[in-house]
Amino acid sequence: MTPDNKIELHIPSVMGFEKVAMECAATTAKNMGFTEDRVEDLKTAVAEACLNAIEHGNKMDTSTKVGITLTVEESKLQVSVKDEGKGIDEIPAPRIENKIEGKDKARGWGIFLIKNMVNEVTFESGPEGGNIVRMIIYLDK
Repeated sequence: MTPDNKIELHIPSVMGFEKVAMECAATTAKNMGFTEDRVEDLKTAVAEACLNAIEHGNKMDTSTKVGITLTVEESKLQVSVKDEGKGIDEIPAPRIENKIEGKDKARGWGIFLIKNMVNEVTFESGPEGGNIVRMIIYLDK
């Protein structure tokens, strides 16, 4: 790992670059000893957080960046995804029944996935603007 156990990267607000963050998180998790299933969960959560940052936070503005920080600790990995946006309203959990009946727009499923793929997740505003999604996934040996 890095000397301070942090890995930082910045990706452009362009669809497709979330894969760079996914692979960085996956490599880190594999090196920590996460199971393949947990690595896949992490990849899904990181991809969704990055896509939300690109699409909703940065509004697809190619002059903006998404910052990803991975913090390695003995028994967990924390991943923070930060955009340069103005904030988001609370998004209610999607209901599969409403989706099947055609009552819901296809929104909110990314956050639903994130919450179900990692152990802890928080959504907050950054001190200098932007939104931050902090995800923690525990290493269960």
